[in-house]
Amino acid sequence: TQDSEPKRQPAIPDSSSRVAADMDCAGDAPSVPTGADYAEIVVVRHGETDWNADERFQGTLDVELNEIGRRQATAVGERLSREAKISVIYSSDLKRAFETAKLIATACDGLEVIKDSGLRERNLGVLQGLQPHAAASAHPEAYKALQSQQTDLEIPGGGESIDQVYQRCTASLRSISMKHKGERVAAVTHGGVLQALHARACPNKDPATFPNTSVNIFHLYDGDNWVFKSGGDVSHLSQIEHLRTGFGGDRTSG
Repeated sequence: TQDSEPKRQPAIPDSSSRVAADMDCAGDAPSVPTGADYAEIVVVRHGETDWNADERFQGTLDVELNEIGRRQATAVGERLSREAKISVIYSSDLKRAFETAKLIATACDGLEVIKDSGLRERNLGVLQGLQPHAAASAHPEAYKALQSQQTDLEIPGGGESIDQVYQRCTASLRSISMKHKGERVAAVTHGGVLQALHARACPNKDPATFPNTSVNIFHLYDGDNWVFKSGGDVSHLSQIEHLRTGFGGDRTSG
């Protein structure tokens, strides 16, 4: 059960909701010029779910978007439809990401959505489905592994380590970039994955927060040179309430 109402950022007309401007490693990203030697990948975190609002670890459990999440996904799709053209959308195969991707695709003239399991959320093992206080009580060792700075610790119950998620999702984004050099593509994924992608592009930066449907722009040159252009941008949600905590889009993953 929910202990209290989720902390939401209210809709504020015409306000700037760019919550993570300090994450920017290299300035704003222009549209991809013809003949560019990089792929521009717009990485979007999925829309809100009831478990995000309840601060419950999702991991690889297949939780659907809630109504606010669907509105958020439609809003980010409408925003992207007004920006430089996207050629294709890749998506985690989990429902909350795939539904977000489909709503974006609808807004962008019915773009193709390709499922990529490499973009799915970190498997949190025995912690999945639990709120933090319950997880810490029921599975203290697993919860300690989640909170640890040690990146090779796997979470008991089939969970992944940070290193495993990092290798999986960075390989997926690299593969996408090699197929789409000179193009702008989108990838819909999860908070834990975005943490890993950000760490790959900005290894000397502190972990950042990625709210639901935040827009995060990466440039990949020949797959190996990564530039994080901007991130955490939820300006499209100025008319829609959204979670202040970014639960699952910060270091809590899931």
